Amino acid sequence: MYAASREALAEARTALTGALDAASDSTSAAAGAGSDLFAVVRVLDAQRPLRSALADASASADSRRQLAERLFDGKVGSEAVETVKAAVAQNWSSARDLTDSLVLLGREALLRAAEDQDQLGTVEDELFRLGRIIAGDSALEQALSDRTKPAEASGQLLKTLLYGKVTAITEALAIQAVGRLTEAPAEVFGELSALAATRRNKEVAYVRSSTELSTDQVDRLTSTLEGIYGKSVTVHVEVDRDLLSGLVVRVGDEVIDGSGAGRLAQLRKSLK
Repeated sequence: MYAASREALAEARTALTGALDAASDSTSAAAGAGSDLFAVVRVLDAQRPLRSALADASASADSRRQLAERLFDGKVGSEAVETVKAAVAQNWSSARDLTDSLVLLGREALLRAAEDQDQLGTVEDELFRLGRIIAGDSALEQALSDRTKPAEASGQLLKTLLYGKVTAITEALAIQAVGRLTEAPAEVFGELSALAATRRNKEVAYVRSSTELSTDQVDRLTSTLEGIYGKSVTVHVEVDRDLLSGLVVRVGDEVIDGSGAGRLAQLRKSLK
């Protein structure tokens, strides 16, 4: 995303935050705004001329705001309307940046609602585990990624699978994500989980272990990583028998490989 779009996103985020702060029930308003912004994006994704008109820098900011108000006032909540009006009044590098940013703001609004309900950690963990489940089930991943079927079909499939098993916010985030996939589902859910962790002001450590880790082992690993990185760390663990022994830890772009497979790879490399 170019500088112009980053600045535009910051202005739209400020408008959303202000609207939610002013609401009498900010938790309900945040949840509603998240769902409403997703609905706005569905409309814009389906209508390219409209999407282009709202992001057209050659038109005045006032005309774009007025168009957004005519389109969405009374159809979605006031918090979403104010956010969209603020967004379209900015200059975006591309129409796609506008819609992608509205998606991000919708996600942030839902995560704010989760935070208000003390569910943010739960949502983060559910999203990560959902991504791992999908990554381990090629048939499910293919079904969710099938672009020959309407996006609603993927959403309905996931809704059926998740019914009663996750929080409402996790379900809303997941269904929106599979309905607008731009990458592998598992990667999208990893990004959503990381977004939740960022809101909790935590670093995220993705751990692949050759065996199941006990609660005590996870606690000790978390404490060690927090000492290394100097901030709170949330640890997500998945079992990978191919490692032979030990574990691999990824934090951001840094990888700590303490696995048997990793040591064997290093040995083979040194022998060449």
